[in-house]
Amino acid sequence: MHDLIALEARLAPAAAAIGARSLAVRLAANRRPWHGTGLRLRRGASYTLLASGRIRWSARHPHLHGGPGFHLWARVAPGGRIVNVTRDSGSFVADVDGELELGIYLGMWRDEHGALDTPQQAYDKLDGTLDVCVLAWPGDAADGLDALLASHVAPALLAERERLAAAVTPPAGWHYLVETGTSDIWRACGTPDHGRICLDAHDDQGIIRTALDIPLERATTLAWRWRLDEHPSRVAEDSTLSHDYVSIALEFDDGRDLTWIWSSCLPLEQHFACPIRAWSARETHLVVRSGFADAGRWVEERRDVYADVARALGTPPRRIVAAWLIAVATFQHGRARAAFEAIRVLQPGRCHTVS
Repeated sequence: MHDLIALEARLAPAAAAIGARSLAVRLAANRRPWHGTGLRLRRGASYTLLASGRIRWSARHPHLHGGPGFHLWARVAPGGRIVNVTRDSGSFVADVDGELELGIYLGMWRDEHGALDTPQQAYDKLDGTLDVCVLAWPGDAADGLDALLASHVAPALLAERERLAAAVTPPAGWHYLVETGTSDIWRACGTPDHGRICLDAHDDQGIIRTALDIPLERATTLAWRWRLDEHPSRVAEDSTLSHDYVSIALEFDDGRDLTWIWSSCLPLEQHFACPIRAWSARETHLVVRSGFADAGRWVEERRDVYADVARALGTPPRRIVAAWLIAVATFQHGRARAAFEAIRVLQPGRCHTVS
């Protein structure tokens, strides 16, 4: 846990020599965001966060924990948008003038500037710390990392430089959901004329969203093809201890969403509210495929959205406002690999192509 604190001390002279600033911060799990670092940044300035540590979620269930890639977020305050590291590091550009603040995320963000809905009581149950080495660069983050690596071949520096060089971005028109943050698990893997989207998540999670504006009418059908190569769970996903899954979802104008999941073992057509408390009123899951008999091959699905929504959510909302692709592999720390294509919303005489 102390390696990054010591690394910052070793890097400080070399960082100063190239005009960079550095500092080390230790974040306690049970303190809600936000925490000032004292480091002031100008809009357009680049900075890098290198982090290590573990946040334990439950004393009763030691397998429930997350690292920096789940928990570490930053913003420049006042007025800046929240950003998060992926894996154990990240590099960002300040979007406003202000002080760099760091925070440990839990639950759900209320907005893109870091207001948090999660109460202190939820944080009181957490244990552990994250250590963070902050590097503020005089220019581009990649150039700064290269300059430091010339004299200090530290694994954390090298890992972030390699991550920058091979950055994974979501498919065109899709964006990570603000509430759960950016990751590197979703990518376009088809051709310009064939919108295939691939997933590879190891002890990670992420939701990508694309906006739609379609009336929810009777005979509205969601159609898609998917291939599940590796499932992140071998047990029922309707528990907070094992909520690892892959799904496709539609978001509605009343703020709710319905996700059609490929379960490892739950009965077909079972639906259940998300077991994660912060999401339970917002998200409902419906099992459309179960088990591994079809794993590794393409299968096609067609769902009557109006009928599924009426059964699982009650009174149907008026409009479909977005489609989501969801993967969670953080509770059991497994791996999810899958691909989606030919995602369409069909209505009599109309076809809305999603991907």
